[in-house]
Amino acid sequence: MIALTRRELLRKSLLSGAGLFVAFHVPRKAGAVPQPSGKQLPDPNAFVRVAPDETVTVLLAHSEMGQGIWTGLAMLIAEELDCDWSKIRVEHAPAAPVYAHPAFGMQMTGGSTTTWSEFDRYRTAGAMARAMLLRAAAARWKTDAKRLRTENGFVLRGNDRLSYGQLAVAAQAQTPPKSVKLKDRKNWKIIGKPTRRLDTPEKITGKAQFGMDVRFPELRTALVARSPVFGGKVRSFDASKATSIKGVEQVVQVPSGVAVVATNFWSAKLGRDALVIDWDPGPGASVDSGKLLESYRAQAQTKGTVAAQQGDAEEALPHSSKRVVAEYDVPYLAHATMEPLNCAVRLADGHCEIWTGTQFQTMDQMSAARIAGVPQENVSIHTQFLGGGFGRRATPASDFVSEAVHVAKAAGVPVKTVWTREDDIRGGYYRPMFLHRIEVGLDDKGRPFAWKHTIVGQSILAGTPFEQFMVKNGVDSASVEGVVDSPYLESVPARLVTLHSPRLEVPVLWWRSVGNTHTAFAMESMIDELAWAARRDPLDYRSALLADKPRHLRALKTAAEKAGWGKAPPKGRARGLAVHESFGSIIAQAAEVSVDEHKEIHVHKVTCAVDCGTAINPLGVEAQVQGAVAFGLSAVLQSELTLKDGRVEQSNFHDYEVLRLPDMPEVAVHIIESDAKMGGIGEPATAPISAAVANAVYALTKQRLRSLPLRLA
Repeated sequence: MIALTRRELLRKSLLSGAGLFVAFHVPRKAGAVPQPSGKQLPDPNAFVRVAPDETVTVLLAHSEMGQGIWTGLAMLIAEELDCDWSKIRVEHAPAAPVYAHPAFGMQMTGGSTTTWSEFDRYRTAGAMARAMLLRAAAARWKTDAKRLRTENGFVLRGNDRLSYGQLAVAAQAQTPPKSVKLKDRKNWKIIGKPTRRLDTPEKITGKAQFGMDVRFPELRTALVARSPVFGGKVRSFDASKATSIKGVEQVVQVPSGVAVVATNFWSAKLGRDALVIDWDPGPGASVDSGKLLESYRAQAQTKGTVAAQQGDAEEALPHSSKRVVAEYDVPYLAHATMEPLNCAVRLADGHCEIWTGTQFQTMDQMSAARIAGVPQENVSIHTQFLGGGFGRRATPASDFVSEAVHVAKAAGVPVKTVWTREDDIRGGYYRPMFLHRIEVGLDDKGRPFAWKHTIVGQSILAGTPFEQFMVKNGVDSASVEGVVDSPYLESVPARLVTLHSPRLEVPVLWWRSVGNTHTAFAMESMIDELAWAARRDPLDYRSALLADKPRHLRALKTAAEKAGWGKAPPKGRARGLAVHESFGSIIAQAAEVSVDEHKEIHVHKVTCAVDCGTAINPLGVEAQVQGAVAFGLSAVLQSELTLKDGRVEQSNFHDYEVLRLPDMPEVAVHIIESDAKMGGIGEPATAPISAAVANAVYALTKQRLRSLPLRLA
């Protein structure tokens, strides 16, 4: 790991023109795991620079990929620093252990963890900087720092005032305080106030630099021809036609395939098209998603590895007053980020320099060092803005970064390896296909008293460094989250949840809302089915089951009330409900839908109630919920990835469809004031939208749709 000392950090800050540069460290708690918590978390590191020109620069230990932390984390520092918000600037931090995620012990962005994990630490950084500025002012005025106060970027003493810029250099010489007192919630001026995003102007004007924007004179562009079947290998290739194309300079073989290196993208594209490659497809050529689903159905009839058990569900089921059995399935899904994958690499003088949008700086750094044959401290990563991540830029194997380093090493020149949209959709690392089989026995009051639930789908953790602490007794926690911890199951006296995790050649990965993307669909659809089976209103039925879950109940009732539940919807429309907890936040949604003469489903309005604990930036929360609904609706209505003979059948947005602007519903977001522990917000609203829409379709048509994307017969 890189040994980045405070002295080195200070030196770097001075080279960049800063006056005051604050780093801080809280010892790591051994064996920490991610827990949404308002308490101080272990091993945080954050930095803030106050410069003589009055600017305050916040360095992000995490990556901005549209989720709003460019603004949210800056708000935390600005609150405690008492600086002028208009002077705030933000930069991505370099890749270094000092920026390790406090729960995961590595520099990364994901799991909707950034804000809650940095809440205390970033505020502490601001408070430390403020204390050092106060001491510098006290020294200049020869007074006690306790007699001074701060406001909007100034230290004040009566009518006297010194700006932070005037004090920046002197403050640098101050010893950081060993402890600071953070503001009471009642004194917050910035946190909790709707705040416009700081990165919006840069993105509107084109100033923002994404990985695809990286340019320098000697940089070449490469495209890689990869096996059309996952796990396939190159037997041989003929590059003669490729090298005859103007602009093509080299054709080199790398572990993932054959790379065409050229002076520009189009030449590399034409060169790759001209390659003649003989592939050994390997065992992956037998994968067929249709046949795979049938095999999943067969596995679901058998008992898998026990994930949760209470009582004897199998013995209790035959004694039920009514029995409901259903299967729910979801397909493979691509991440389909707006910016396809790309990574620029320069190898020179024993160093490896990387420019990319990544969620996994530490993993990428380790992989690059191994491939380049250099010490890890000699690998520099310049994190760019991410044109979407959704988990795809966080692969444990660092696939697209590793490949780019291989290409640069083989070519012997700086190279930016670019993936086309087709490469990205056919390139693997998908949300896995899953199937749920659920059998529920109801008592004479219509309440579930026996629940047997079997889940079948690939593990996203198997074979990764995360397996050792996230797969327990053969159970991938990401496959069963949202089921084993469902509030509906807590009061069911006889329950059994089992899991089958088949191993296949198809690479799978976390996808926005991870396991909740399929478990929320299954759980909330089944609860709706039970409500209808019990002849109860879906809101009343859920309310009774959640009677001892006040946060869930409040969110559910808020969404229902705001949506007009109980009042007749517009003619030809119906409403459906869903509520789900994930990443420490609770999201309830009411979807209003219609069906046209072509049996196409249209979602007109989604009303959301959000309990995420403290909302740092309510405007950012609203935007994330709206975006998550749009992302989720793509999977609900359109997106599906299928394989035949081991080959992905979709290639671009014409056949792997995502939600278009005319289909975007009105999304009303209601944030519930809560004193609960802070949760995440980037992913949770994606999870329940599938069930909310499916439940609304049933209310309208009495057709129960149990497969995504939803299609009426």
